[in-house]
Amino acid sequence: MSLRSRFSIAVTAGALAASALAVPAAAADDWDGAASTSHQSQNPSQSQSQGQSQNHNQRLYRGVVTAGSLALRSAPNRGGQIIRWAERGEVVSIFCKTNGQNVQGNRQWYLLTDGTWAWGSARYIRVLGTSPRWC
Repeated sequence: MSLRSRFSIAVTAGALAASALAVPAAAADDWDGAASTSHQSQNPSQSQSQGQSQNHNQRLYRGVVTAGSLALRSAPNRGGQIIRWAERGEVVSIFCKTNGQNVQGNRQWYLLTDGTWAWGSARYIRVLGTSPRWC
């Protein structure tokens, strides 16, 4: 094995090690603001202003499943592997939306963060509040 090959392998291994060190910090990120809520001050006026800013800066959106049973998939199309099923009335957390396979006239799919990352057709999820951002 040449010195050049060994060097490129070492550089790649170093990059992987560096990215592995960064992953726990990203995984501990508070996506829905729940962790920061538990650390609020006991001062009611300060808690209220912090709560308002948290609602304004939330990264997740909420939706309700309208289908009797909705397949949540690994890709934004009907060919994606089914990750799990969501039942009618279930409240789901939406990270973002994208265009995918057309489902009864609706091409939008939502990336859901409920335990696993899975795609659900927007045709069968009613958004509560503002429309999710684009992925």
